[in-house]
Amino acid sequence: MAADSGGAVSDRPETRDSADTTGRDVRTVSGLTLASRLLGLVRDLITVRVFGDTAIGSAFAAAFAIPNLFRRLFGEGALSAAFLPTYTQLSESEPSKARALASKTVRWLVMVTGVLTLLGAGAMVALIATLPPDPDRTLSLGLIAAMLPFMPLICTAAILGGMLQAHGRFGPWAAAPIILNLCLIGTAAGYFLTGRGDAEPWAYALAGAAVLSGVLQVLWSLAALRPYAPPPASLPVDVRGESRDLFARFLPAVIGLGTLQINALIDTLIAMWPVWVGSTVLGYDYPLDEASNAILFYTQRLYQFPLGVFGIAVATVAFPQLSRAAARDRTADNDPLADTLRKGLRLSLFIGLPASAGLFLVADDLVRTVLTGGDGFSEDGAARSVAALKGYAVAVWAYSLNHVFVRAFYAVGDTVTPVRIAAFFVGVNLALNLTLIWFFREAGMAWATAASAVLQTVTLAFVLRSKQLRGRLADRDTVKAVGRMALATAVMVVALSVLDTAFGTRADWGRHAAALGVLTVGGAGVFTALAARLEIPELKTLMGSVRGKL
Repeated sequence: MAADSGGAVSDRPETRDSADTTGRDVRTVSGLTLASRLLGLVRDLITVRVFGDTAIGSAFAAAFAIPNLFRRLFGEGALSAAFLPTYTQLSESEPSKARALASKTVRWLVMVTGVLTLLGAGAMVALIATLPPDPDRTLSLGLIAAMLPFMPLICTAAILGGMLQAHGRFGPWAAAPIILNLCLIGTAAGYFLTGRGDAEPWAYALAGAAVLSGVLQVLWSLAALRPYAPPPASLPVDVRGESRDLFARFLPAVIGLGTLQINALIDTLIAMWPVWVGSTVLGYDYPLDEASNAILFYTQRLYQFPLGVFGIAVATVAFPQLSRAAARDRTADNDPLADTLRKGLRLSLFIGLPASAGLFLVADDLVRTVLTGGDGFSEDGAARSVAALKGYAVAVWAYSLNHVFVRAFYAVGDTVTPVRIAAFFVGVNLALNLTLIWFFREAGMAWATAASAVLQTVTLAFVLRSKQLRGRLADRDTVKAVGRMALATAVMVVALSVLDTAFGTRADWGRHAAALGVLTVGGAGVFTALAARLEIPELKTLMGSVRGKL
């Protein structure tokens, strides 16, 4: 079912598969996510000047990362991947069963995450009470306990957002993070309005603001969902079979779809060693310090900007369509799943290739514009952040494709294969992390994440083509389009390199900010102009100018 321009529900499922609708949905998700990410940058501009690259900044980053890991795994990731295909199909064939399954899933999610919250908070308090006194560690564990109630709230909001997407309503959930950013910005602004002072109490205040935003996001999502999924009828509806299938797919999906998040958690654990354990390991000086996790956290926010605005938007919009395509008759000559996947692949690369190259080239200006100045990162912290951002940047296209490919496996009900692949590459990432940090510090973890993501994406594509698709993944039109994208990206790189040289030395914050603006606008303009000149169809899809099926 789809929402028409007036917000009503359409009875024509085929309208959800048209390229103009897909382009519109990607633009909707991307536009609202862009607004959220811009507010997120404002949030980071403020909070980095509250905490800087200090132990407090690292502690807040670790506390904020843990509930967000569960959001990505339970709400937006594994549970959504297991839930959404079944819910989408039932919504069209048996709406009462769809509502009953949704109600049962939400109750289960609240119960599990609520128990995890209580156990986690209790564990943090017990550790504070039993471990030797250490101010930095006590702050870190206390912030984790204070932030944990955000977990069940944001996970519930995220699964409600997945239900909205199944009904063709992509806007409300894409807009929900704006609530979080406004709550954090308003709270962090109080630090400056009250004359600054000790940053530690404000870390707890920001944790409270995050929890409040979780409540507001649940209420927002429920209000948006009400016209499309009213409460289940009073008569019992048997969804035991669907529930068993859902939960059987869930645990494998945690690993399969959550690889990037698991890798990010591993990065946090490694980076927080100096705060939680000490400055040595097995008698050797540890290569990271108390600032490392803050550096990684804020650097990850920068590379996740284009990934969240565009890459995940494509996967979000494609997933319900992949689920529908997988349920149709498929042959070697007519495979709707392969057709849908090719278009998702091309859209991801159309955005991801120039994003990877551009982010690498503007890394220094971006870090020094967003994270330095005032009480932000020190010069040493900024240099370390630039090195890490370049490592993350080279694989933005792979992070995007990873989301699309894994969702294709789940659309056909195959949760085992991506789990095996993901588990292997989590091990690869860990091995690379523990090796490269001794040579490149935080940048070593960034390059490890990028290398693992690229290898995992290539492996997923190969196995997906050989095991699940009837049609070809890379047909002649796809190869031609990707070649043109690569050419446009290469020309953009040359143009940006010339612009970068012409701009000269950046001696202060204003000069870096100006260079960032010029290079960003110039790069986007060059790539868009070349895409139009080379007649790359994905440009028209995103602009809403084509008709036909995705």
